[in-house]
Amino acid sequence: MPQMMPMEWTLLYITFLMSFLMFNIMNYFTQAPQQQTTTKKSIHINKTNWKW
Repeated sequence: MPQMMPMEWTLLYITFLMSFLMFNIMNYFTQAPQQQTTTKKSIHINKTNWKW
């Protein structure tokens, strides 16, 4: 099997790296953002006056 030149290995590496990065970037940006609900949750604190 003939050996590949170093420049061909570099181009092959760059090609696979760019396709991997583009695939990940497209998957990241195609997800729709989730809707934030603006419900206000209040904390109920029962204040107790202890009379000792």
